[in-house]
Amino acid sequence: MSFDAAAQFAASHETAWPRDIRTHLEAGAFEPPPDNAILGPVYPRGAPNGLIIHRGAEVARWGDTRQLDMTFSVAKSYLSILAGVAVKDGLIGDLDAPLGEEPEFAGPHNGAITWRHLLQQTSEWEGTLFGKADRIDRYRSLASEFSGAAAHRKGDARPLQAPGSYWEYNDVRVNALSYALLRRFRRPLPEVFAERILGPVGGSDAWRWEGYSTSDVEIDGKRMNSVSGGGHWGGGIRIHAEDQALIGRLMLNDGVWNGARLLPEGWVGLSTTPCAIKPDYGLLWWLNPNGVYKSNASHASFFGIGAGGNVTWIDPANDLVAVLRWIDMAALNDFIGLVMQAIR
Repeated sequence: MSFDAAAQFAASHETAWPRDIRTHLEAGAFEPPPDNAILGPVYPRGAPNGLIIHRGAEVARWGDTRQLDMTFSVAKSYLSILAGVAVKDGLIGDLDAPLGEEPEFAGPHNGAITWRHLLQQTSEWEGTLFGKADRIDRYRSLASEFSGAAAHRKGDARPLQAPGSYWEYNDVRVNALSYALLRRFRRPLPEVFAERILGPVGGSDAWRWEGYSTSDVEIDGKRMNSVSGGGHWGGGIRIHAEDQALIGRLMLNDGVWNGARLLPEGWVGLSTTPCAIKPDYGLLWWLNPNGVYKSNASHASFFGIGAGGNVTWIDPANDLVAVLRWIDMAALNDFIGLVMQAIR
């Protein structure tokens, strides 16, 4: 079995998402009106594409790997990287320290939320940010949000639990993390990401990271846009597979690039440490302990995953990074199996 066979498989197993993403979102891909109102830019998607890098060398490629596309929740993993930069710069001293000094994290409930809670999606943050209430993503089920088969209706007012005690995939709370990071850096996050991550690894300047028409804020007298952690309501990162592969290789290399440490020592290990109440999740990265996430992948594998079939697969056990754009997620485990056969 060859890597080319895996590439051909990925190219021939396209997501069911239509090319017209705006129409898809407006039709209720995530939730019905009025909660699905789009606030940020939305772009049509292109055809499937991707690449595989093994032992530092590209071994397969398919489609147009410089095609700029929305990444949806892969942006969450990039927020995790920026949190690492903030730790390196001393802007975050303790992941277990509450963010109570930030206005969005005041009060008896939100005041108990820590950086770790936000990064593990266990914060239970309550509120409305940039026109979206956290309630919209309560009772969200990733397994059923496109099938309507959830046990509870997404958006129902689920009773909140203590911060750190309940895991829930919630885009509003991730946007609260993004805003908190913006307030720490006091610079637009795309500028920081370009300067500290994509520039040093040799990435392009073609990508864009956007927020909402409602997410402009003022910091130190300057107007800045707080970017979103996905494309759920528009915005997020629009990027190509080659840049994503560079970011994946940085994570594979423990945050070091050409001898320079871009992320704090131990940050990648911390990012891929299982959450106590959600063992297949780390700090905004999907994990694979005992093969529970993707059975064909090594247990050391971790993933940046975005809706519609956007995947960055990082496998330290096999010195491998693969980026897949617009694959049918039901076919991902089989793709991984083909790659593993090629390695063996």
